[in-house]
Amino acid sequence: MNGLKMLDLDPRKINTVLSNVGQTGEEIEISYTNCKIVGNGSFGVVFQADLVPSGEKVAIKKVLQDKRFKNRELSVMRSVHHRNIVDLKYFFYSQGEKDDVYLNLVLEYIPETIYRVTRQYAKAKQPIPSLYIKLFMYQLFRSLNYIHSLGICHRDIKPQNLLVNSSTGVLKLCDFGSAKTLIVGEHNVSYICSRYYRAPELIFGATNYTGRIDVWSSGCVMAELILGQPLFPGESGIDQLVEIIKVLGTPSREQIRAMNPNYMDHRFPQIKPHPFSKIFRSRASPNSIDLITKLLEYTPTMRLSSVEVLIHPFFNELRQPGTTLHSDQPLPELFDFTLEELSVRPDLAQQLVPEHKRDEVRAMTGVDAYNFVPLNLPSPRPLALQ
Repeated sequence: MNGLKMLDLDPRKINTVLSNVGQTGEEIEISYTNCKIVGNGSFGVVFQADLVPSGEKVAIKKVLQDKRFKNRELSVMRSVHHRNIVDLKYFFYSQGEKDDVYLNLVLEYIPETIYRVTRQYAKAKQPIPSLYIKLFMYQLFRSLNYIHSLGICHRDIKPQNLLVNSSTGVLKLCDFGSAKTLIVGEHNVSYICSRYYRAPELIFGATNYTGRIDVWSSGCVMAELILGQPLFPGESGIDQLVEIIKVLGTPSREQIRAMNPNYMDHRFPQIKPHPFSKIFRSRASPNSIDLITKLLEYTPTMRLSSVEVLIHPFFNELRQPGTTLHSDQPLPELFDFTLEELSVRPDLAQQLVPEHKRDEVRAMTGVDAYNFVPLNLPSPRPLALQ
């Protein structure tokens, strides 16, 4: 068996393992040192380590491998490659107690999360600057547009799974442990996604949902960035629904049917919606309230798709020449859309790439967003895009 019995936590020791390159699967020996635990959960453990000899910091996510199944997270991570998704560098297997086998994913290391950033600002009783909310949400929806175009639904969008580099403004989506390629006609579990961020159709027990569950979760993240605390802090599934109803009002029969046609119990107290303008008070601009309203819709098909979100006026500041980070550093690269990304909605391509970036993007990607032949997406369109 490739790899180690256990990840050795002696910080001075250099560990050498036979691993596979993330994208190609090619076998290669890698060495790392300074191994320490930085996170753990029901999934397993995350370590931080330094590659030898480069000194590059990596995260090693170690999960118990069920020998009966192919690891879905590994196959998803190997199939995605995008500037707003954490990069799988290598993977290897290690032996544990008895016959246990562990899969180790060696990922690029990014120290901060949206969760921690939000808490730091809340502790200081400061709002997060609106430019950074735009920057983080734009990159999140870029990553979603990309994975949805591949038919993949993340199914666990939450602040803890959004890695950020505070100095460059770059955001990367991580933790594909719940991600799945959605197939038409194939039932999916409804008990996924972390509680505060669960779309209402999941609470209603839907098993044939689409990528719009990720859109709902992202709307909850955006609201939290503005408020400094979760918008729907439910203590249980039903309590979660109560929190949503307190804001959006009671869903109509039609909306309940759109979320889950098999849900029969329609007896809900009639509650009027609470306007977002009152919830956010002076913290939110009209454009941000308009966008959140279009993300947090009961009816999944009424929510904006990820690519439609990207052209929303809320993000116009990012498209203006001369916009910089507050440190006067340039913004991270936001507009280098690939042919695959542009082909999701070719009619929106010219709105995605600002005119002043057209030539620069064409030089980077080889694609002119103002004049290109779109790829034929599979027909019917991937469920994650519907």
